Amino acid sequence: MELKKTGLRFKRITHHARVTQCLGSVGAHPWYMAVSPPSIVDPSSQHEGAVRSNAGGHSYLPPSHASVQVFKIDGPRFIKLNEGTWHAGPLFGDRDSMVFYNLELSDTNVVDHTTHVFEDDVLIED
Repeated sequence: MELKKTGLRFKRITHHARVTQCLGSVGAHPWYMAVSPPSIVDPSSQHEGAVRSNAGGHSYLPPSHASVQVFKIDGPRFIKLNEGTWHAGPLFGDRDSMVFYNLELSDTNVVDHTTHVFEDDVLIED
């Protein structure tokens, strides 16, 4: 998949509750991936914070700014995102476009896609 310049900030972070996902760059240029731990929960249990549900039937706690970690990935490398891992990216700011492999089920972004929108941008410092 070819992505146009994304910049090094984001407000939206996504997870897939039922599948893993692998992403990799075709070129030798650095890129960034922001991740936060899975937060899928049993809605019948006690939790701090507001439990939300998505259309796919799972419940989760929204990620916080503090839980987000950003990784710089140099060159043509693949990463694996476990089930439920919140992620924003691939992100890059120094090129007009980059090409990536995206290994997931063909309908993942239709049937297993939950997005959280932060109030403020999360900035990535190079």
